[in-house]
Amino acid sequence: MQTLDVSKKESGKIWHRKPTPSGDDGLMIQINRDIASPFSLQSRSVRFLHTAFDSTGDRFVAGDHQGNVYVFDLLRNRFQLVQRTGLACSALAFTLRRKSEFLVALSDCSLKCYDTDTRELVSWMKGHTTPIHTISIHASGRYALTTSNDIAQLWDLDTFERKRKLNVRESVGILKVFFLPLSNTIMTCFKDDSIFAWESDTLQCKYQLTIPPGKKPGYKAFSTPRDGRLLVAGGKSRFLHIWALDTRRLLRIIELPTKVKVVKQLEFLSESFDGGSSQVIGVLSQDGIMRFINIHTCKLLFDIGTLDDRIHNVSVSSHGRFLVAVAESGNVNTYSVQALTAELNKPPPPLVKVLSGKDRSSDSSRTLRSVTPRETVTIDTTEKKKSRMIGSGIKARQTAEAETSDLPEGLDMDRLLSILKGYGEYPSKYRMFIWRSIVRLPENHAAYSSLIDKGTHIAWATVHEQYPIKSRKLLRVLQRTLSGLAHWSAIFGETDYLPLLAFPFVKLFQNNQLVCFEVVATILLNWCQHWFEFFPNPPINVLSMVENVLAYHDKEVLQHFVRYNITTQIYAWPLLETLFSEVLTKDEWLKLWDNVFSNHPSFLLITVVAYVICSRQALLQCTNKEDFEYFFHHRNSIDIGAVLKEAYHIQDATPDDIHPVRMLEDFKPLTKGQYPVFNKYPKFIVDYQAQERERIRHDEIEYLRQKQTAMELKAETERRQEEEEAWYRQQELMKDAEEERRKLLMEEEQKLVDQRVRLNAMKRELRIKEMQLLDAARRKFIHHEKDQRETELKRLDEELARKVMLREQETHAALEDVEIKNMELQIQKKMLTQELLRLKSESDYHRKEDYDAKRKQHELEERIRLQEMERERERQHELRKGIQRTLAHTEQLGTDANMRKETEVRGRLDDIEKELKSVELASLNDQNRQLEEEIHDLMRKLEQSKLEQAVDEQEQYNKFKALSEASERRRVELLQEEATLAREHAEELRASLDASFERLRDLKEKHTDHAVITPVMTDSQRQGASADDNTCLNDTSPPAEPDVPFSLDRGRKTFEKREHDLLREVRELRRRLASESRKSQPPVNFNPDDDDI
Repeated sequence: MQTLDVSKKESGKIWHRKPTPSGDDGLMIQINRDIASPFSLQSRSVRFLHTAFDSTGDRFVAGDHQGNVYVFDLLRNRFQLVQRTGLACSALAFTLRRKSEFLVALSDCSLKCYDTDTRELVSWMKGHTTPIHTISIHASGRYALTTSNDIAQLWDLDTFERKRKLNVRESVGILKVFFLPLSNTIMTCFKDDSIFAWESDTLQCKYQLTIPPGKKPGYKAFSTPRDGRLLVAGGKSRFLHIWALDTRRLLRIIELPTKVKVVKQLEFLSESFDGGSSQVIGVLSQDGIMRFINIHTCKLLFDIGTLDDRIHNVSVSSHGRFLVAVAESGNVNTYSVQALTAELNKPPPPLVKVLSGKDRSSDSSRTLRSVTPRETVTIDTTEKKKSRMIGSGIKARQTAEAETSDLPEGLDMDRLLSILKGYGEYPSKYRMFIWRSIVRLPENHAAYSSLIDKGTHIAWATVHEQYPIKSRKLLRVLQRTLSGLAHWSAIFGETDYLPLLAFPFVKLFQNNQLVCFEVVATILLNWCQHWFEFFPNPPINVLSMVENVLAYHDKEVLQHFVRYNITTQIYAWPLLETLFSEVLTKDEWLKLWDNVFSNHPSFLLITVVAYVICSRQALLQCTNKEDFEYFFHHRNSIDIGAVLKEAYHIQDATPDDIHPVRMLEDFKPLTKGQYPVFNKYPKFIVDYQAQERERIRHDEIEYLRQKQTAMELKAETERRQEEEEAWYRQQELMKDAEEERRKLLMEEEQKLVDQRVRLNAMKRELRIKEMQLLDAARRKFIHHEKDQRETELKRLDEELARKVMLREQETHAALEDVEIKNMELQIQKKMLTQELLRLKSESDYHRKEDYDAKRKQHELEERIRLQEMERERERQHELRKGIQRTLAHTEQLGTDANMRKETEVRGRLDDIEKELKSVELASLNDQNRQLEEEIHDLMRKLEQSKLEQAVDEQEQYNKFKALSEASERRRVELLQEEATLAREHAEELRASLDASFERLRDLKEKHTDHAVITPVMTDSQRQGASADDNTCLNDTSPPAEPDVPFSLDRGRKTFEKREHDLLREVRELRRRLASESRKSQPPVNFNPDDDDI
């Protein structure tokens, strides 16, 4: 069998040598796809899901779980990756009318069509809401039926459009919808086991197949042959129902083997000359095995698939030569139908006739029989060589052969021996199966589980230290197998060479630990007989048998061993305790054990002698003991075939008295249910060793406990010593630190004394400075009051000056407003004049337009008349003449008109001049309007800026006011402190102060009443002012009473005089208050000679 890994390249050859499928399984090639995993060293297998053949039957497509679609051409021996869809496929179809196109249904419920040559997407069809599970193509390749769980749709593959759609209730569900071959009939199969036939053109129901009465079959699979005459259905039962679609009747019911519980898939196997009426159908059941049955003879022909790697689905080529099966492991297995049916197509074997008659030289009479070549005929004659075995040995071996002739799983020991004799070994694919059959493993799951549940045996708990194995899985299986053997029999917990003996089988059966355990137990029970009688020494009796056989067949080698003191423990025991695994390769070892398992248990000892004899040339050259030991512990260049041939020769040529078969019992398989008792060993020695090991283990545990306790005590003592030393060091450090702190404290105390002295001196200085500062503060406060009052007076002066300036600015602004208003009135007057001129010019313009229109109309009529008269060659010349005549006539008319309307023309000229002036006035008005808009914008911006400035000044004034209020509060507090010293005098002065402040308030009110009032002019007054451009605001205007004149200059002088009088009175009042307060309580350094404040 060949294998192909398609993950390494996108195209290439399917097989590199011509496939030769065997008749046993017919497997041509196994296709897989293994990709490297980024997180582990082991590769990961990508499963193939579906396959489909094309109409020729030589090519098929296969889609994997990752959405990759491959095309395999079995005829051209090529494969190619044609598409990466990115989604897992749920169905495939490759029998379209265009041979290079195929349909693939994806897991996203879509249906796509690709081209294998261009690798391009041909069409993308949508319409299903659940994944498509079957695709059926019409015989013409033009139409396709796709089926999902809830809907079936008919597609036109020429236009890739949906033609029909079949909807059903959710409670019913669709199983399969497909075309019948060579017809236009569509079969629909539902989950309620109803089957209908429809006409594909009109979609009219043709008929319904009747279901046999009784329990519902629960159909799951359907199939028809190429001629479309039969329909086979199977489901959740062991019965196949076959209908004849011509008569629409149930033809027969086939009962399948008892192993079949559910039918998953049905496929007819076509033949070359059957005309489409196939007779062989393949039935894929729940156990993953596809059985091919003749529906007429109801015979099982052959099957494919195994229980280890079950088949998931199968595709059959149209010509019936190839089968493609997708296994549960994800591999695609390609089978040759010719190889599978080779045994069936053989001609009948010839008859062999044996003549029987009387013959004096024979001991018994014979009869004539007809036998086939498969049967074995044993003829015993007196001329046969006399057997070398004793009578009892012959009977025992004959009994063993009779017991092993009928092996399980239908094997025949005679045929196995013939295969072994012909090929020297069993087929590698079936070797494990043959071994398990030969040794008749009982597969006692319960007994094995009870042994494994006891856990790891104490004797093999540290097997990894003595035998380090890189694979943790292999080490775990070895430890579990050895522990199970030790729990089965105590001797195997004391046997130190048991890992060497069991490891080859552990490595071989690591995936099936039960089989591994039972194979090793069978070997220990049969091929290791008498090995443990001299335990713990090597089996002297078994080695003596080997030495006796060697002495009989090759005395020279034995004498060479004796000469150099080489015993059987050096040249025989290493081969036996490792079962030849050290000196043979894997293939040689497997070939050896094919022969060992197929012969008497004594064959293993004879093989040791044969190995020594075949190595005699190399052994005779060895003289050192180390050389002999190295030879029997390492691989040597020996042909295993020659060793086995020599072993068979020794087995036949060894006398019965020294033959190992005399001492060894026949093969006995393990008993079913429970494993046999194994007590063929010196129990007292094993028990003594077990007791000694247990005592040593306890002593070791006690020693380790005491050692641990001693270590803990030592660690505790060291810890305490370290803590004590650390405590002493800490005490020393604390003592030093205490001394340093005392010195620091003394220094700090001295510093504190010095600081107190300096502090007292500073306090005295501070008191003196405080007194000086208080005196200075009083003086400073007096000066501050003086400055503040001067500042207040200055502020009042500035306020008065500012108000005067504002009054002047307002007066100037009023004059400018009056001038501007006068100008506005003048402009309005001019605008009215211009408007009158404009209206007049417009009326003149309309009159002129009417005159021009009449004139143009007259000219147009004249031109049309001239054009109609002059259509010949001299059309342009005549036209000029007409124009000249028209001009002459017009001039004459103009002269007459000028004479009559000279006055009217002059009037119109005046109107035109007025109109020009009005235009100029309009332009000037537009310019003035733009200037006015700009002035208004500037005035608005100025007003906004002044408003913002006023807000800022108001905020600053509020801040200054808050500061002045704070200073006023502080001043009031100081005054209150001074008032407490002279409260009586203050009360006497309060009445006078109140009177003074009342007078001041009256003066302020008078000042407010005599403030400057800006005259507000009414509209009539403004109009009067604008009417007379020479009016001046400083002149006396006629008031309502003509006898009382009013002048703004005189009012200003009166206001200034009153303001100066008010300021003079305020200063006089402040001076008087200050002098009275000084007289009542003068300051500390008061000098009456100082100037008044």
